[in-house]
Amino acid sequence: MELKQYQIILVNLDPTIGSEIRKTRPCVIISPDEMNRHLRAIVIAPITSTSKAYVTRVEVKQHKAESWIIIDQIRTIDKSRIIQIVGSLHEDEIRRVKRVIQETYVA
Repeated sequence: MELKQYQIILVNLDPTIGSEIRKTRPCVIISPDEMNRHLRAIVIAPITSTSKAYVTRVEVKQHKAESWIIIDQIRTIDKSRIIQIVGSLHEDEIRRVKRVIQETYVA
């Protein structure tokens, strides 16, 4: 399975600890394509349908429903957690994700 940055994948995030995002859910691949090709681990940001408009959340439309990419819960996972590829972000969503990542993690 070829994984590309900004694809949406279905991922089994369990087991988790504390306030980590849990269960099987869609996630966005954050890691660059070079990393995705050569490493067993990738960097993802989970997507939720129940959120508030926090500065670290990016609103997206998935299957005509409001969802949020949770930039404050970025994590590294092994590729074995991936169930399937389900789509990709649109260009405007990618721009917003990049902006929030920069604002959140690059001072």
